[in-house]
Amino acid sequence: MTSPLRTAAIVPAAGSGTRMGLPGPKQFYALNGVPILVHTVRALARAGGLDGIVLVVPADQLARAQELVNEYQLERVLGVVVGGSRRQDSVKAGLDFLPASVKLVLVHDGVRPFVTPELAEECLRRAAAVGAAMAAIPVKDTLKAVTDLRVVKTVDREQLWQAQTPQAMRVDLLRRAFIVAEEKGITGTDEASLLEAIGCPVAVVPGSEQNIKITRPEDLRLAEAIMHHDHPRTVPGAMRVGHGYDVHQLVADRPLVLGGVTIPHSLGLAGHSDADVLTHALCDAILGALGAGDLGRHFPDTDKKYKDICSLRLLEQVVAMAADRSYLLANADITVVAQRPRLAEFLPAIIANLATACRVDQTAVNCKATTTEKLGFAGREQGIAAHAVVLLSKSSPAPHLRPIRPAHIGGL
Repeated sequence: MTSPLRTAAIVPAAGSGTRMGLPGPKQFYALNGVPILVHTVRALARAGGLDGIVLVVPADQLARAQELVNEYQLERVLGVVVGGSRRQDSVKAGLDFLPASVKLVLVHDGVRPFVTPELAEECLRRAAAVGAAMAAIPVKDTLKAVTDLRVVKTVDREQLWQAQTPQAMRVDLLRRAFIVAEEKGITGTDEASLLEAIGCPVAVVPGSEQNIKITRPEDLRLAEAIMHHDHPRTVPGAMRVGHGYDVHQLVADRPLVLGGVTIPHSLGLAGHSDADVLTHALCDAILGALGAGDLGRHFPDTDKKYKDICSLRLLEQVVAMAADRSYLLANADITVVAQRPRLAEFLPAIIANLATACRVDQTAVNCKATTTEKLGFAGREQGIAAHAVVLLSKSSPAPHLRPIRPAHIGGL
C-alpha cells in the first residue's frame, strides 16, 4: 500500500519571459542542452523529505511541459497544471491539485535551476518547526532611494535581506493567506508577503548567491558561467567523437526527405521511417560518441510506432539521451552523397532543422553535398548515402538558447 503524500513542491513556471526578449517562455529554453525547467525539477527531486512535485505552466504550454516530463523521465512530478495571470493564482492552482494528505508545501521558482537539495531540506525543516520559512541572502551593496534619477537618501541595509525561493509553509497557513489576499485585494510578490498579511512569522534560511533567478539576458550569461564552473571541460571524457554512415535506396512513390526538408524529386528513399538518410547518419554519429550502439537498437524497424516517423523526432530523442549523460553537441559535419538532385539551395533549411533538433546554434552544424561523378550506386542514382562526424562536449563552450521543438519542419 502506497503511503499518503505529506510534503510536496509547487514549481510556478507560468511566466511569459518577456524581459528575456525570447520568442517563448524562458523556462523551456535550453541551458547546457537541457531546458531550464528540467534542471530545476531535477535539483528539487534530489531533496530528501519531498514526496512529489507539481509543475504550473501557461495554458498553451501544457502539452509541451508534459512532453518534457516524459522525455526526461521526471518521475517525481505528480502532475502538470495550468497557472494564472498572477504568481499567487499559479501557486494556488498547484496547491488545489495536491491531495488533502499534503500538510507541508515548498514553492520554488521554475527558473532557479541552481537550488541545492540542502537548501530545500532546511526550508522544509524550519517550516515544519515554525510554520513558514524562506531562503534569502543579506543585501551586501549600499542602497539608495532615488527619485527622478536623483539620490534622495542612503537606505540602511543592516536588516535588509534579498528574498529567494524555496519558500516552505504549512498548507493550512498558505490557504488562509490566499483567502485573505482575495478578500482584501492583495497581490503578493511571493508567498512570504502573503503570509505576512495574515501575521504569520516567516523564518529566514540563509540562501546562496548562486541560487539565481533567470529573468534577464545577463542572468543567462551568469547561469552559463555557473554551469561551466560546476562541469569543467577538463574532466575525463569531456570530449567524445562519433562517426555515422547510412545508405537508403532510391525508389518511386516515396518522398525524398533530407534533414526534415522534403526535396522535389522523381524518386524518394525507401525505409520504415521517412528514410531521412542524412538525419540517420547524424543520429548514429551521436550514438557512436556516447558508446550507445546505433539507431536500429533504439528505434527498430520492426516497431510499428516508428512507421513513417519524421526522423527529426528520433534525432531529438538521441540528443536527449546525450543530454541525460551531460553531453551537448559541440559541432557536427555532415556530407550527403547524391548524384541528383542538386541540394545546395536546401542546405540552409536542413541546417536550421538539425540545429533546432540538436538544441544548438546553426553555426555548430555544417552540411554539404557531393556527387560521385556517376561512379557507384550513388552515381547510378540507385541510392543516397550520408556521412556524419560529431564532437560532443561535457560542457559546451557556448550553450545556446534554442527552442526544444522545431517551429517549422518539412516532410511531416
